Amino acid sequence: MSELDFGPGMPSAPPVAPAPQVYSVGRLVGAIRLMIERRVGLVWVAGEVTDCKRAPSGHWYFTLKDAGAQVRCVLFRSKAQVLAIALRDGMAVEVRAVPTMYDARGEFQLNIDTVRLAGLGALYERFARLKEKLEAAGWFAAERKRSLPRFPRAVGLVTSRQAAALHDVLTTLGRRAPGLRVIVYPAAVQGPGAADELAASIRTANRRAEVELLIVCRGGGSLEDLWAFNEPALARAVFESVLPIVSGVGHETDFTICDFVADARAPTPTAAATLITPDRPALLHRLAQVGHRLVRAQQHGLGMRAQRIDGLARRLVHPAARVARQAGEARDLAQRLVRAMRHRIDRDATRASGAQRRLVRELRVPLPGARALAHAASALPRCGRLRVTQFQARLEALAQNLAHLNPRAVLDRGYAIVARSDGTIVQDARELAPGVDVSMTFARGVADATVTRVDEG
Repeated sequence: MSELDFGPGMPSAPPVAPAPQVYSVGRLVGAIRLMIERRVGLVWVAGEVTDCKRAPSGHWYFTLKDAGAQVRCVLFRSKAQVLAIALRDGMAVEVRAVPTMYDARGEFQLNIDTVRLAGLGALYERFARLKEKLEAAGWFAAERKRSLPRFPRAVGLVTSRQAAALHDVLTTLGRRAPGLRVIVYPAAVQGPGAADELAASIRTANRRAEVELLIVCRGGGSLEDLWAFNEPALARAVFESVLPIVSGVGHETDFTICDFVADARAPTPTAAATLITPDRPALLHRLAQVGHRLVRAQQHGLGMRAQRIDGLARRLVHPAARVARQAGEARDLAQRLVRAMRHRIDRDATRASGAQRRLVRELRVPLPGARALAHAASALPRCGRLRVTQFQARLEALAQNLAHLNPRAVLDRGYAIVARSDGTIVQDARELAPGVDVSMTFARGVADATVTRVDEG
C-alpha cells in the first residue's frame, strides 16, 4: 500500500509503527508454565506443611512455607497412596516436585512427586516407627487398660516441681477434691535423661504403693520439647506399672507414645486432674437430691404405717365385745341350723309319704309271676330230695370201687408187700439177692426178713 499524498505544500504522513503482539491470558500463562517446567525441572524443596487438606478425590493440597515465602502444593492420589508418611500441619518436610502453573487460576504451584521428613520430620518418623512397633506388640490394646478408681483417696503426680502444669493440676485437685492426698514424684520433663527420670519416678511410686493412681503430665511445647514422652524407656515403665496411669501431656492436639500406652489420656494436665476426680458440686447436688428422695421415702413409709395402724386400731375390739359378738353369731347359726333341719325333715317326710302311697298301691296288685313262683316253691323241695338221693347212690358206688382198688384189701386176703431197706417196692425176684434185708408189710403189722434164696422161675 502506498503512502498517501496530500498534495503540494502539505507535509507527508509519518511512517506507521508495527502493531504489538497481543497474548490471551491462557496463552500467556501456558507459556510461563512451559518456561518454568523446562528451565527449572524436578527439584527438591524444603519447608513446613500448613493448610493441609485431603480432597474427596484423594488428592492432597497444602502450602509449603519457610520464613521468607510460601508456595501452594498438590499431591495427586496416585502419589499419595504410596507415600510412607501421613501429612499434617507443622511437619518439616523435603519434597521432590516440578514447579508449574495452575492455568485455571494462574497460580504458581509445586506438583509433588514424593515427600520425606526433614529436620523435625526425623522425629516424626521415629515417633511413627515406635508407635507402629508398640501397637503391633499390643501395648495400646484397649483390653489391657484398667479402669480408674471412681473416688481415689491418694493420687501421685509425676512431673517437674518447676512445671507450670504442676500448679494447674494442684489447683484443679484442690478445687474439686479438697480432701484428696497428693504426692509429687519429681522428674525432669524435658531434655537429655528426662525419659529415664520419668520412668524411675513411676517405678518408685509403684514400689512405695502410697497412691491409687498416677498422673504423668507437663505443659505444651514443640515436638522436641515433648520428646521425652516418646522414648521407649518411659513407654515400658508406663506399660509395666501396677498403678493405673493417666497421661496429660501437652495441649489437646499433641499426642505422645505415653498417651497411647497409658490407661487413660487427657488432652491437658488440667483435664487429667478433672478426669480422675469427681465433680464436687455435682456430687453435692446429687447427694442433696438423694437426701430429699430419702426424706420423701421415709415420710411416705411413715404415712403408710400410720394408715395401717389406724386400720388395725379400728379392727381391735375389747374381748368382752368380741365374745358378745361371737355369741350372737352362734345364736344366729343355731337358728339357721334349726330352720335347715326342720326344712329337711319336712322334705324327707313328704318324700316318705309319697313312697308309702306308691308301695301300698303296688302291694294291692297281684304279682304277675306269683303262680309260677308258688309252683316252683313246691317243686323245689322234691327236686332237692331227689337230687340228694342220686348223689348218695353215686357216692356209695364210688366207695365200693375205691375199696376194691385199695391195696390193703389185697393184704386182707393173705398177701404181703415186700420193700427193700430204702422203701422201694419189690415187684420182681430178680431185683433181690441172697443176704438182702427186706421189709414185709401185712394186713396187720410189719416184719423184717433176710433173703436166703432167690428163684427167678
